[in-house]
Amino acid sequence: MSAHRSPLSARWLAAGGAAVLAAVLGVAMLLTNGGSACAAPPSTTQKTGKATFYDLAGTSGNCSLEVPADDLYVALGPSEYSEAASCGAYLDVTGPKGKVRVKVFDSCPECPAGHLDLSRTAFKKIGNEIDGIIPIKYKLVTNPATPAGISVRIKEGASQYWFAARIDNHANLLASVKVASGGGSFKSAHRTDYNYWLIDAGAGPGPFKIKITDVYGNTATVTGVKMSPGTVQKTSTRITGGSTTVATVEKATAPKAKTTTSAPAKTTKSAAPSTSATPAAALPESTTAPSAEPPAANQPLVDLAAAEQAPSSC
Repeated sequence: MSAHRSPLSARWLAAGGAAVLAAVLGVAMLLTNGGSACAAPPSTTQKTGKATFYDLAGTSGNCSLEVPADDLYVALGPSEYSEAASCGAYLDVTGPKGKVRVKVFDSCPECPAGHLDLSRTAFKKIGNEIDGIIPIKYKLVTNPATPAGISVRIKEGASQYWFAARIDNHANLLASVKVASGGGSFKSAHRTDYNYWLIDAGAGPGPFKIKITDVYGNTATVTGVKMSPGTVQKTSTRITGGSTTVATVEKATAPKAKTTTSAPAKTTKSAAPSTSATPAAALPESTTAPSAEPPAANQPLVDLAAAEQAPSSC
């Protein structure tokens, strides 16, 4: 029995079965934007849990991303969604029938830690649709391949006085995003729970340089980003692999909508806008090996092995 929902409405979960909660290992990131100390994205340590599936009702999930072309995505519960800190990362999920790689795309408000709500397409790759709920193992993927280079989308309503941008195809968890307009200095942006990076006082009129850093210390600087709300501006650069790169946005086009329909009697699923743009060349500057998985920049480490011994309300 599947679950159906709109990204902004309640999800009706499949009935039956007890949640299998994973033991939380490693380190967690304390969120500075009002988050809970108990909230942390999935780690590279394999966990056990359960999976259900749902049909997307709308054009995107709470991560504000376009639906992946392969339709392989996952919604996470509040603790692992971690106020959008997990958005755009990838999980390897193993079920009774095999393994699938899914992109973190959405949140599942009713899901406890260890409960993944997969797209129907992803669920069918690792389990029988008729079962509705299946046992799984899952873990965060380090330096996964991405289907395209880094892209930037300036949010509708943005201006020189209020900056908001979504970063996609960054592969790993992001630690920070900094923005400079013209020849100005970089300003730090803060992430919202719908996965846009904001500078409330604005970053200027542009064109912008955007410096992106992931939790492994990999960085990429995208230049030539225009104040063009609602368009996806693409580059050919990847941030993974321990490299520091610079890419220039050469062209961006407005989105073109497309619609697909799920199985009969299920929620209509509309794919998000797709765009075409001439990718820019990525110019490698230097290469460094990624270090062991750290938390986001300027975030304290939490030894959860010790923390689990203390009472917790989470």
